[in-house]
Amino acid sequence: MTQHVPKNILVTGGAGFIGANFVHYYFSRYPGRPVVVLDALTYAGNYANLQPISEHPGLTFVHGDIRDDDLVLSLLKEHKIDTIVHFAAESHVDRSIHGPDAFIDTNVVGTHALLKAAKVRWLDTGTGMAHRFHHVSTDEVYGTLGPEDPPFSEETPYRPNSPYAASKAGSDHLVRAYHETYGLQTTISNCSNNYGPYQFPEKLIPLVISRIMDSGEIPVYGDGRQIRDWLYVDDHNAGIDVILNSGIPGETYNIGGNNQTTNIDIIHHICDCLEDRYPGARSLITHVTDRPGHDRRYAINADKIRRELDFSPQHNFNAGIRKTIEWYLANESWWRKVMDGSYREWVRANYEQRR
Repeated sequence: MTQHVPKNILVTGGAGFIGANFVHYYFSRYPGRPVVVLDALTYAGNYANLQPISEHPGLTFVHGDIRDDDLVLSLLKEHKIDTIVHFAAESHVDRSIHGPDAFIDTNVVGTHALLKAAKVRWLDTGTGMAHRFHHVSTDEVYGTLGPEDPPFSEETPYRPNSPYAASKAGSDHLVRAYHETYGLQTTISNCSNNYGPYQFPEKLIPLVISRIMDSGEIPVYGDGRQIRDWLYVDDHNAGIDVILNSGIPGETYNIGGNNQTTNIDIIHHICDCLEDRYPGARSLITHVTDRPGHDRRYAINADKIRRELDFSPQHNFNAGIRKTIEWYLANESWWRKVMDGSYREWVRANYEQRR
């Protein structure tokens, strides 16, 4: 089995939801290894996500853009980076429908800028440094599934249905091409829907929790019967860690949560979990017009990572959602701070106008 031991790691998008959770996870598992976080701090990136570990001696935070070639190359050199974990991305389908340009700029152009800098540093200068470029992608690149279709595997053809999914598909192809053409040591993971602490409240689970706590309407697209596979964020990060250490360069690994559930059932479950504290939560549910190109079902076949790398998620949904709800109840000040005027305008445009 291929072994790679990261010594100096660069995490792009490390102040965002999954990226910040990865940094927390990584320091808890490898407290002596340094981590450089590069984040542009756009609407979903928040330095407060790193506040609990801000004094960690191994953390270096850099406020910058992955499209800045000179900045990225200087970080790779200065910090002797041998591993990049690339989370930085525009990641919300609704926002990609209203403004696709930012998704192409960040997800495609930004990924290419990182790949170019990595190639210069690790290959062109002849350092001979053992290295790894891990790209974090999504199951949405595969398109949608019918009720009886088998889950997505690593061999499923790409059929993206939104500008977001198309931009991630494009970045996946670039990562693969840099391995095949130049020999860059890359890996890719395509994950199912993540949930957990620090998730921006435009996504379903934190949106529902925050709306219940605020006694606000809970918007549901269409009939709410869209099916997703839900993955607790620390299980996702544990999977990435396994891929970094033991994944085969050039390979793609699907990471799933083994929990296919409809959106409306997720909402009902959260309402029921909070019923004692917030009675009548289900009465807040309001159905709105479905969004364009809304994929009906995603499901992940994660047999490859289980078979080849001996990885399986440790949280079932009941355990993961309980941890998530408890975190949002205990960190109300965090989500209230991120729900500024621009966030409220986004909610109005995406949900209230769809009634």
